[in-house]
Amino acid sequence: MTSSIRFLMCAPHHYEVDYVINPWMEGNIHRASLATAQEQWQNLYQIIADRADVDLVKPQQGWPDMVFTANAGLILGNQVVLSRFLHPERQGEEPFFKDWFESQGHQVFTLPAELPFEGAGDALLDREGRWLWAGYGFRTELDSHGLVAQWLNIEVLSLHLMDERFYHLDTCFCPLTGGYLLYYPPAFDAYSNRLIELRVPPEKRIAIDEPDAITFACNAVNIDRIVIMNKASTELKERMAAVGFEVVETPLTEFLKAGGAAKCLTLRVTEPLHPEPAREGLLSRTVTMTGHLLDSGLVSRALDLVMEGGGSFQVLNFDLGAQRQSTSSADIRVSAPSHEIMDEIMAQLIDLGAVALPTEQQDARLVTITQAGVAPDDFYSSTIYPTEVRVQGQWVRVHNQRMDGVVVIADSPVATCKLLRDLQVGDQVIVGYDGIRSVRSTTDRSRVAPQAEEFSFMGSGVSSERRVELIVEQVAWELRRLRDQGGRVAVVAGPVVIHTGGGNHLSRLIREGYVQALLGGNAIAVHDIEQAMLGTSLGVDMNQGTSVRGGHRHHLRAINSIRRCGSIANAVDQGVLTRGVLYECVKNNVPFSLAGSIRDDGPLPDTKMDLLEAQADYARLIEGCDLILMLSTMLHAIGVGNMTPAGVKMVCVDINPAVVTKLADRGSLESTGVVTDVGLFLSLLVKQLDRLTQRHVVV
Repeated sequence: MTSSIRFLMCAPHHYEVDYVINPWMEGNIHRASLATAQEQWQNLYQIIADRADVDLVKPQQGWPDMVFTANAGLILGNQVVLSRFLHPERQGEEPFFKDWFESQGHQVFTLPAELPFEGAGDALLDREGRWLWAGYGFRTELDSHGLVAQWLNIEVLSLHLMDERFYHLDTCFCPLTGGYLLYYPPAFDAYSNRLIELRVPPEKRIAIDEPDAITFACNAVNIDRIVIMNKASTELKERMAAVGFEVVETPLTEFLKAGGAAKCLTLRVTEPLHPEPAREGLLSRTVTMTGHLLDSGLVSRALDLVMEGGGSFQVLNFDLGAQRQSTSSADIRVSAPSHEIMDEIMAQLIDLGAVALPTEQQDARLVTITQAGVAPDDFYSSTIYPTEVRVQGQWVRVHNQRMDGVVVIADSPVATCKLLRDLQVGDQVIVGYDGIRSVRSTTDRSRVAPQAEEFSFMGSGVSSERRVELIVEQVAWELRRLRDQGGRVAVVAGPVVIHTGGGNHLSRLIREGYVQALLGGNAIAVHDIEQAMLGTSLGVDMNQGTSVRGGHRHHLRAINSIRRCGSIANAVDQGVLTRGVLYECVKNNVPFSLAGSIRDDGPLPDTKMDLLEAQADYARLIEGCDLILMLSTMLHAIGVGNMTPAGVKMVCVDINPAVVTKLADRGSLESTGVVTDVGLFLSLLVKQLDRLTQRHVVV
């Protein structure tokens, strides 16, 4: 028939499942029936030919998937973007399709050989010609979308495919006449589903369930109000009929074995022309990374973050260092389908130390605070890593670096991390991610210690199988070194330290000058004082391990005694408290801070029940610390971790592996987790320090 609608098809003379390049092919090698496939194709051809014109391209021996003409390219008007197949098994089809397009008078655009784009299998035009839906994630690279938008002068909406069964967009997504959409939402990530919902009103979205999806109901051919597909459930046909569509079923089971159905077997040659110039399309930024990129795994992490975040990348330059100790550099172009996704990707790359190329560097964007304690929605949230910001054309180091802060710019210029609650009206805060870079050390990764040091500090990680004795040995060496060199060590401790018998060991560390600050809650102080005064912890005799009659009241008696004295220091001065962890802090002028909570009994007069005051006190005590020991106190340790900048060594000890992982996995290269009993850890630590002392004396 003569029609304004035309399709391109290819007869399945050489069709076969000869290889596996998608999940549907697995288990179907040489199991397709050519006779049945030809019959099914002929039926589809006839159904379409009754309603539109059909052109044929000559099938070629050795290219069995040429029957899936949807992947030949993307046509709009007389322009064609030729496919660049990802898999070699299909790349030989490209010249045959190119010849056909050119013979029809089309202008053919050819993508770079290394940039996959699989035609109308991954690029579907809105039926009203308003924009192009383009998929990526398995067969098509996101970077191709920008060129397609440019060549065809059309707005491209990029959709990220997440389910390998639906490796092409047309397997799970079918735009229909009148702005309707037939699609399978679980095939896409959350951002893509949100984008679909923003563009297609609810009454025009026809979301299908998995049973229809896996029979390729979305892999359909739409001609006006007719939708031709392999198979549809009764429910789906009723829903389609309710909005004015007629479903025509034609079995295509032989082609499902290769991962295709009605839409895959056709390429629409006549598409509605876009009436207006394209709006903003794909975004691109170029960043550079410097350091030990390969052996540290930084470049792999960066590229993974780009892909997982919904973007794509192109490595423009990779300068590998000449020797193992030499640094490398890489220039990477990052592409993303929206400002939101680009900002999220850039935030993570900045954390890894990536910076914009000098030619693309911009000053940080500043916004003035108009409501105290409230930042703009797109404020830059700081990390633990030393950070520089670009202001007035110069890079400025951020002071008071900490996690989850806001960067405020003052005159001179000066950059400072502030908490949200500390923002004042008139403060200039940084928004977005322009003009920001994390400062990563590019020094020798081996970090060989000087000859005077016997140990280098342990690397990051968590393992319950790691020899506790070895880690204790390293921690002891570091404690000894810091004490001798005037370093600062803070201990963040929970009441478990006392329950497990570690109080005496911690007391000794304080007494012998290994600890310069103690952080904890009301509980550790109460249980420490209860043990010092009454010999119990939570009413349990620490020597016998048995409950004491009336012992459940001991902690209240301890609290009452300290309250009578007015403070822990007064109790020490008056001879009421004569031993224990807090006693040693007072006697040795080691500052301590106790942060209260809603569950605290008493509390002790020294406990800070004002949360903001306690946070500020914690931050003051850890300032300038070289090492922090976190001993079985998840919540207090998390708080300390969030306010500690990179470069501070941290050791987290807890019997619960989940707690250790949460606290130690903060991105710092100088933190480690130890899964063990904290009392045992402290006991071994004190013994190792004794050995070091004896060795020093012998020498």
